[in-house]
Amino acid sequence: MHKFSVLYIFYILVVIADQDLAGPLVFCLLFGASLLLHGKLSFGYIYGIGGLGCIGMYALLNMMAAEKGISFTCTASVLGYCLLPMALLSMLAAVLSLKGILGAALAGAAVLWCSVSSSKLFVITLAVEKQRFLIAYPCTLLYSVFALLAIF
Repeated sequence: MHKFSVLYIFYILVVIADQDLAGPLVFCLLFGASLLLHGKLSFGYIYGIGGLGCIGMYALLNMMAAEKGISFTCTASVLGYCLLPMALLSMLAAVLSLKGILGAALAGAAVLWCSVSSSKLFVITLAVEKQRFLIAYPCTLLYSVFALLAIF
């Protein structure tokens, strides 16, 4: 159900109670495998950046929404499921060269897609509608690092 919340960014579906980590693990493996197709062994970077990003977002979200906290597994689940557009970008980069204007545009679209999806799910979970852009900014930074891994 999480993947439908990510694929349809304007579709509101509250699936936060389901804190499943199998899907994010599959998307990380898919992202790493598609990077491996074009000669990049980046599994350590993916899990390292993803783990640090989850810890940072967990701390930030719990500071922003003091009255209603979020669990670490929920944070990791949302960030992992929203990695799906990056996996798609990486699969596309295995077939096409994305080092020009097309690559920058596709990477920007994928980062925007990931950020909008993850911030939407975090805002729904924490009920902090007025802080959506404050939540979306670190999500954008995190997914930008993944986009750089996919392109270069």
